[in-house]
Amino acid sequence: MDCTRGRATSTPADDPALVEALLDPAAADRARLSFRRAEEIFEENTRLLANPLASPEDIEDLDGFTLHRLRHSALTHDAEGGTSTPMLLARSRHASVRCLERYARPGVDAVARHVVERDPASRRRT
Repeated sequence: MDCTRGRATSTPADDPALVEALLDPAAADRARLSFRRAEEIFEENTRLLANPLASPEDIEDLDGFTLHRLRHSALTHDAEGGTSTPMLLARSRHASVRCLERYARPGVDAVARHVVERDPASRRRT
């Protein structure tokens, strides 16, 4: 199965290349953040968020969130919000619905809310 992978496009302010680009506009073409570095920065900065019961002293031993998990969550939230399948496919750049279904998994509450919102009997009551 051929599923494509997404890439991060944001650049954190603590990246040395970005700081250099801000100080020297001619260096802007060198201010590229690799996916690997973006992943490292994101993971390092979400360790305590991913482990709310851990103490800050243990931060080096913790795992944070990944950009892949962030992508998964974004697609799931979009699916729960009612975004159409063609739009989810376009945004995620997946090749097929089969690839997309691994990511966009609405929860039980979202499915129940969807059913209630589209139930003709409940619309007549309001």
